Amino acid sequence: MANRLADAISPYLRSHADNPVDWWPWGADAFAEAARRDVPVLVSIGYSSCHWCHVMARESFSDPATAELINARFVAIKVDREEHPDVDASYMAAAGAFTRNLGWPLTVFATPGGHPFYAGSYFPPVAANGLPGFAELLHAVSEAWAVRRDAVEETGAAVAAALAEAGAGSAAAPTGQIPDEPELAEAVARLAALEDPVYGGFGTPPQFSGPKFPVAPALGFLVERADGAALGARTLKLMGASPLRDPVEGGFFRYSTRRDWGDPHYERMLYDNALLLDAAVRAGQNDPGARWAQTLSEALAGFLLGVLRLPGGAFASAQDSESTLDGRRSEGGYYALEEEDRAEVDPPALDQKVLSGWNGLAIGALARAGAARQRPEWVDGARAAAEALLRLHLRPATEGDPRRLARASLGERVSDAPATLEDYGMLAGGLLALAGASGEARYAVIARDLVDACLDAARGSSLPFAVPGGAEDVLAAQGMALELDASEGAYPSGLSALASAAFELSLLSGDRRYREAAEAAVALVGPTAAENPLGYGGLLALAERLRRPVVQLVSVVTGDAPVGSAPDGAAAALLAEARRHAASVSVQIALGEEQAEAFAAAGFELFAGRRTQGGRATSYLCERFVCRLPVTDAGELTALLAAAPGAEGARPLP
Repeated sequence: MANRLADAISPYLRSHADNPVDWWPWGADAFAEAARRDVPVLVSIGYSSCHWCHVMARESFSDPATAELINARFVAIKVDREEHPDVDASYMAAAGAFTRNLGWPLTVFATPGGHPFYAGSYFPPVAANGLPGFAELLHAVSEAWAVRRDAVEETGAAVAAALAEAGAGSAAAPTGQIPDEPELAEAVARLAALEDPVYGGFGTPPQFSGPKFPVAPALGFLVERADGAALGARTLKLMGASPLRDPVEGGFFRYSTRRDWGDPHYERMLYDNALLLDAAVRAGQNDPGARWAQTLSEALAGFLLGVLRLPGGAFASAQDSESTLDGRRSEGGYYALEEEDRAEVDPPALDQKVLSGWNGLAIGALARAGAARQRPEWVDGARAAAEALLRLHLRPATEGDPRRLARASLGERVSDAPATLEDYGMLAGGLLALAGASGEARYAVIARDLVDACLDAARGSSLPFAVPGGAEDVLAAQGMALELDASEGAYPSGLSALASAAFELSLLSGDRRYREAAEAAVALVGPTAAENPLGYGGLLALAERLRRPVVQLVSVVTGDAPVGSAPDGAAAALLAEARRHAASVSVQIALGEEQAEAFAAAGFELFAGRRTQGGRATSYLCERFVCRLPVTDAGELTALLAAAPGAEGARPLP
């Protein structure tokens, strides 16, 4: 039996390399083998820090008898959902036709043509809790394939047709509008109605039973709005003091199985902790006296830089939920130890796979947090991760291959999995935040190139953005590719990530097409998002920013060190006042004269002519690129900001 997973990029796939199952990696070859043998395909999708994936691996995929059955009657494909999120999204959508209990591991049975005809999640080795035993299920599926082939293929064709129809509908011209103020207020009210008044978080009243997730994008929407800021802050504060967060190393776990956040699933994801850092920093900007927000920001930045950062500077995807204590595998045992005791044992393993999109979220969060809190070491951490990504994941587009970005890497090896919309959008957004925090224009230029590539790829379609190079090859050939997946939950969709990056570019460049693309993206699902705020927090946060007046604040200092100590007392006061109002303007950037010139030379109109006045730090307050007279005094800046459009409703909370 060939071992096809031993040299995989994905640590999750390599963890299955020694199974007795004859696994294939995702690719056309596996489906061709199923066609040659005339057997169905078993697609098993998971990820390395997934607890129940480990359980099913031990119970079923490591069992010789079960493996013999799989090998004899199926072609088995193992997929890392983090390496191939497009594959996961398509098969998860298909699985919804067969079960409401969606999750990972995702177990899908498909025809050799790739059309799913049955699916579920975790299956125990023997029947339990209403689920068939896995071996029993394998026999049933194999029998159906042998004796009811026509019905099986008809089901698979119907599922594929339904996916295609749904994709065509989601890709139609926008019929909705950007949510207006009443609709956004109603979205806040909907979230408030789901708030657990005792333990925080969101669920179904009155029991509010688990599982409970952090739903970071929804929190990001709440802290963007004056009427949602208190709810968002309250939720963050309660979660930060709950068992969902490790008080020693600072990071949040993925979710909890109980209302009181107890008994969490102990995997710690890069995206959760990056997005929650963003939300905590914004909560602190809304309420500068909130010490808890400052403490939480410190803890989350410390976790990202101290635990998830890899030697090359990029960030690992996740930390496992399990560790080995006293020779036994333990779920969460490591986190029950005090700090001094942890030093004596090996921590849970990191999934050292580097993902472009998730690293983009961390780069952006650390850059924004470093600028807001005057922590240059956080900005340096963001810069190191960006350099690692750009060195290994970015490549020049060619006429024959417009793809600019790789999805994943491990060490110095790059996966052949294509980047998705989330990779382009999240990395572009992170680079724009880093450009603003560091004053280095080249990061904004690269971000613009990534967004432009997705705009160009969408020409001729009704969508604002598309993946350069098109959908993943195997999915496209099988008719299983989703043209657009706008849903959100744990982290923003590719659509909202790209739209947010495009909006940021519009604030810096004045190029109307970026704002129009952002508006078109929000309009695609605007009404749906407003009615389902838990599932579309990223889009709603962008809708909130789009509805506000555009107010831009650029502060220019001598030298080229925008983050850190100011050159004199007056400059320090001016920059402090600018930072204090960061939450009430569309964009706030401090940088040096030479850096401003570099931005202007690169085509970012906001920085044209921005120089110090009389050698003193100078702020320029602009409204849609029309700027007031420059000021060098903190009091004058305060007065200008107080009179800016929207200042009354967007100023920091007292």
